[in-house]
Amino acid sequence: MANKRDYYEVLGVNKSATDDELKKAYRQLAKKYHPDANIDNKKEAEAKFKEVSEAYEVLSDKQKRTMYDQFGHNGPQGFGGGNPGGGHYSYSSVYEDLGGFDDIFSFFTGGRNPNRASSARRGADLRYNMEISFEDAYFGVEKEFVINKNVQCETCHGTKAKPGSSVETCSMCGGTGQIKQNVTILMGMQMQTTKTCPNCNGEGKKIKEPCPDCKGKGQVRKQVKISVKIPAGIDEGQMVAIRGEGEPGEKGGPKGDLYIVVHIKSSNIFTRKGDHVLCDIPITFTQATLGAEIEVPLVGGEKEKYKIPEGTQTGTKHTLRGKGFKNTRGSWNGDLIFTVVVQTPKKLSPEQRKILLELAKTMNEQPPIKKKGIFG
Repeated sequence: MANKRDYYEVLGVNKSATDDELKKAYRQLAKKYHPDANIDNKKEAEAKFKEVSEAYEVLSDKQKRTMYDQFGHNGPQGFGGGNPGGGHYSYSSVYEDLGGFDDIFSFFTGGRNPNRASSARRGADLRYNMEISFEDAYFGVEKEFVINKNVQCETCHGTKAKPGSSVETCSMCGGTGQIKQNVTILMGMQMQTTKTCPNCNGEGKKIKEPCPDCKGKGQVRKQVKISVKIPAGIDEGQMVAIRGEGEPGEKGGPKGDLYIVVHIKSSNIFTRKGDHVLCDIPITFTQATLGAEIEVPLVGGEKEKYKIPEGTQTGTKHTLRGKGFKNTRGSWNGDLIFTVVVQTPKKLSPEQRKILLELAKTMNEQPPIKKKGIFG
C-alpha cells in the first residue's frame, strides 16, 4: 500500500474540493489518459486511467469519501485492495455523474456521438452587407440585390447522381450511412456505438455516375437576385433576416438564413441620435434679434414653418415633435431637434453699415462684465 498515491493527489485537487471540482478534474484526466487517445503508450495510459477512475469512484461517493478521509486506503472496506469499496468495480456511478454514455463518448473521442447526430443537416447561414441612404433608413425601403451562393442543382435536384443513372445501396452500411463499432469505455468495458460509414461518407448509397452539372455535389454556385424589405427606423449595424435564403441543407435538412447587415450613408444635413434627427439651422442676426418665422427642412425633403422668438441666441435648440425616426420596436417616432446658428455678415453695404452704427449709438455695446464675489 506504501506506493499507492493519495486519491486527492491523483486527481490534483485539495481535500476541500467540491463535487463539481472533482468532476471537472476527472473529466480532464480521463480524457488525457484514456487508452484510445494514447495509442503509442496504451499500457501506461491504461494504468493511469484506472488510477484516476478509482480515485474518482471513491471521492465522488459521499459515504466512501468520508471513510477514505478517516481511514485512507486501509479503511474498513479495503480501499487499498485496488477495487473501490472492497468489491467489484462499480461503473454506474461514474457513468451517471458524467451524464451518461453520450457525454462520455464526446469527451473521450473529442467529437459528438454519432448516435445523437441527425443525418439531415441544416444549410449554412449567410451574411450580406447593404448600404442604404439616410432617407431610406428613415422611411424604409425595399431593395433588390444579387448575391453569389450555393443553390440546389436543378439537374439532379440535390441527389448528386446523373439523371436516369442507377444508385446503389452502400454494401458496407446497408444504406444506413452508419456502421457499428465497439468502443472501450472504462476499465476495459466494451460498448457498441456507431460512426459515419467511411465507404459512403454517411450517404447510405454509392453513386456510379455523378451529376455532370454539379459534379456529384448536389449544389452549384450561382448569382441569385433577392428582394428585402428594410423597415423604417433601422439603425446602423442592425440586421434583417431572410429565412431560408442561406445555403441549401443536406439530406433533407432545411436551408440556412441570410442576414442583411445595414450600413447607413451619412447625410449632408442631418445626423442621428437614437430615434432623434439632429440638424443645424442658420439664421441671420436680425432674425435672431427680432424673431422670425423660418422654414425647417425635414428628412423627406419637405419643410415645416417654425417661429423663432426674438432674442434667440446661437446654440439654442428647438424641437419638432414626432419628426424623427420611427422606433422599430414600437409605434412612436423620435423628434427632430434643430440647433440655431446665428450668422454674422462678413460684408456690409455703406447703407447697412450706417444703420448699424446708428443702432450702436443707442445701445451699450460693451459686453457685461461678470462681477466677482468675495471669493473671486
